[in-house]
Amino acid sequence: MPPYQIKFKPENCIIEADAGTSLLKAAAQAEIHIKSGCGGKGTCGACKVVVKSGDPLVLGTGNLTAEQISAGVRLACQTRIRGDLTLEVPPESRLQDHQVLMGDVQKGILPESGPDLLERFGHHSLAAKQRISLPAPTLTTNTSDWDRLNLELRWVLKAGEKPIHIPLAILKNLPEALRQANWDVSVTLTDTDSGMTVTYVEPGNDRPPYGLAIDIGTTTVVVYLINLRTGEIEDQQGSYNKQAKFGDDVISRIVYAAEETKHLEGIQHTVIETINALIDTILGRQSLTSCNISCAMVAGNTTMTQLFLGVDPRYIRLEPYIPTMTGVPSVTAQEIGLHMLPEALVHCYPAVASYVGGDIVAGTLITDLAKGEEISLFIDIGTNGEIVLGNQDWLVTCACSAGPSFEGGGITFGMRAMPGAIERVIIEPETLDVSLKVIGNSLPVGICGSGLVDCVAKLLGAGIIDRAGNFQLGHHSGSERLRAASDDKEFVLAWAEQAGGEKDVVITENDVKNIIRAKGSIYAGIRCLLKMVAVDMEMISRIVIAGGFGNYLNVHDAVQIGLLPDLEPERFEFIGNAAIKGARLALLSQNAWREAAELGRKMTYVELSVGATYMDEYVAALFLPHTDLSLFPSCQNSD
Repeated sequence: MPPYQIKFKPENCIIEADAGTSLLKAAAQAEIHIKSGCGGKGTCGACKVVVKSGDPLVLGTGNLTAEQISAGVRLACQTRIRGDLTLEVPPESRLQDHQVLMGDVQKGILPESGPDLLERFGHHSLAAKQRISLPAPTLTTNTSDWDRLNLELRWVLKAGEKPIHIPLAILKNLPEALRQANWDVSVTLTDTDSGMTVTYVEPGNDRPPYGLAIDIGTTTVVVYLINLRTGEIEDQQGSYNKQAKFGDDVISRIVYAAEETKHLEGIQHTVIETINALIDTILGRQSLTSCNISCAMVAGNTTMTQLFLGVDPRYIRLEPYIPTMTGVPSVTAQEIGLHMLPEALVHCYPAVASYVGGDIVAGTLITDLAKGEEISLFIDIGTNGEIVLGNQDWLVTCACSAGPSFEGGGITFGMRAMPGAIERVIIEPETLDVSLKVIGNSLPVGICGSGLVDCVAKLLGAGIIDRAGNFQLGHHSGSERLRAASDDKEFVLAWAEQAGGEKDVVITENDVKNIIRAKGSIYAGIRCLLKMVAVDMEMISRIVIAGGFGNYLNVHDAVQIGLLPDLEPERFEFIGNAAIKGARLALLSQNAWREAAELGRKMTYVELSVGATYMDEYVAALFLPHTDLSLFPSCQNSD
C-alpha cells in the first residue's frame, strides 16, 4: 500500500506517511511539534487537530465535546491515517518556544559568572589544552612518537604520578598529526582523578579549550559554552525539551520509554537532538567546530539523566522506586552522539534517589547548604517539588508530587511560561477590574505557574474565593467576570476581544482546587522534613528557591496561599537556574566535582509514601493558606 499525502496547515507542509500512522507521529515527521501531556494515551486532550479534508480512522475522542467533533476536531494521538488528509494544527495545540531561564531575574540572585563560585573551590578544569613543540626524531634520538609526546606532556603539565592515556583512535592518527604540524601541536586532554586522556591532537594554536555546561530539564534544555581557560560563559542557548512530545512529565515519559526498546532509543535520540541543535547554534555564532569542545557536564533529574544515557528508567516509577544508578559513569561524546570531540568525556551530576536528582545536588553545592551551622531550606518547585533541609552536619531531602499545575497542566487555560502566558495578576477588590502582565507583552492566551499563584492570592484577597477555594458568586453578583459555567464556576481574566484566542481566558473553581492541591503537596513535604529532624520553622535561617518557576515567583503571594513558609522576606533567596550553575562550576573545578559526588552520598532521602505523616500534613494544607492559621500569622488579618 503506497504512503498517503498529509498536508499540514497553515504551513502548507506536505509529507508522506503510511497507513496506520498516528497524526501525532505524522506531525513530528513534519517537524510540527504538538503537545502531548499524556504521552499519546488520549487522556490529556492537548493534541487537538482539525481535519479539513479526508477520512482518518478515529480510535478515541477522549474529552472532546460533540460540538468539537462535528467541527472536525480530533485527538492526534488517537487518530490514524488511512488516506490523504489535510489538517490544521491550532496554536493552542503546538509546543512553542518557552521562556527559558538562562539569565537571572530576581535581584540579589547568586551570580553564575565571574570569580565568586570558583574562588571557593579553585579553578582546575576537567579538560585542558596544551601547546607542545617537540624536537624532530633522528637516527640517534629515536624515541617513539607517543613516548616523545607523553614525556613532554608530563613535564609541561606537571602530571606527577597521574597517568596519561591515549585512545587507539587518536594513536592511529598521531604519526601524521605530528609530522603535518612540523612537531608543533596543540593537545587536548581530559583531566580527572583517574588520570589524563588525550582526546585531540591538532596543529599548534593558542585557541582556548571549551566545555559545555548542560541543564536537561523536563521542560527546557539549556547549554552554556564555557571558556575553560578563563571560566567565562562565552555563549548560551536554550529551548524546550523536545521529549515533551512523549509526555509533559517524567512519569509519562517513563511509561512511553518502557513500552518498547525502540521507544527508549527514540526518546534518547530526541534529547540528544535537542542538545545538538543548541550546540550547533552556539558553534555557528562563535565560528567554532565540534572539535573545539573538549568536555561536558550535565545536570538533570534522575529520569532525564537516565533517558539522556539511554538507560531504562522503568523502575523509577515502580515501588520501591529504585533508579539504575545514583553515581553516573562518564561516557565519551561519540557513545551518545553529542557534537563534540568524539573522545571527549561527558560527565553527569550524581543523583540521590529516583526523584531527587543531579539538578538538586547541583543546587545544594552552589548554595553551600552543607557549609556552616545555620539551617537552610532548599526548594525546587515544578511537577515534582524537591526539598533539601540541613547544614554542615546533616542533610535530609524528599520529593513530593505537586502535579503539573505549576507548569500549566490540568488548568483550563494553563500553559508553560511562553509568549502569551499571564505571569502577574492584579484584581481590584471593589470593581473586580483586572490588570495583567503577559510574557512577551502580547495578548493573553493562557496563564502560567507564577500567574496562577498570583491569581489565587488575588482571588482570595478580593473575597472571590473562600479558604477552601470555593467561588463566592453571591458576594459579587453585580460583576460579569464572576459567573457560573455549565459544570463549574469561573472568573474571567481577559475577555475574548482582549485575548489572543477566540474565547474568554478564565480561571475556574476546579483550577483553583488543583492549585491548592499542588501547593499543599509542597508545604506538606516541608513540614514532614521539619518533623523528622525535630526542627521548628523559625529555626530556618534561609530559604533558597531554585528553578524557572521559583525565579518568577512572588513570595508574598506564595505565602498568602500557603505554598511557602510565613517567614520574613529577607530569609528568602533566589538562585535562578541552579542546575546550569552547578554544571558550570563542576566543569571548571575538580574540587567542586569531588564535593558534588560527596554531597550525593551524604544526603539522606526520605520516602514520603511510608507512614501516615505526609498524608496528614497534606490534608491539613488543603486550605488557603492552611487549616492551622497560627502557621501563617501574617495572613490572619486577611482571613
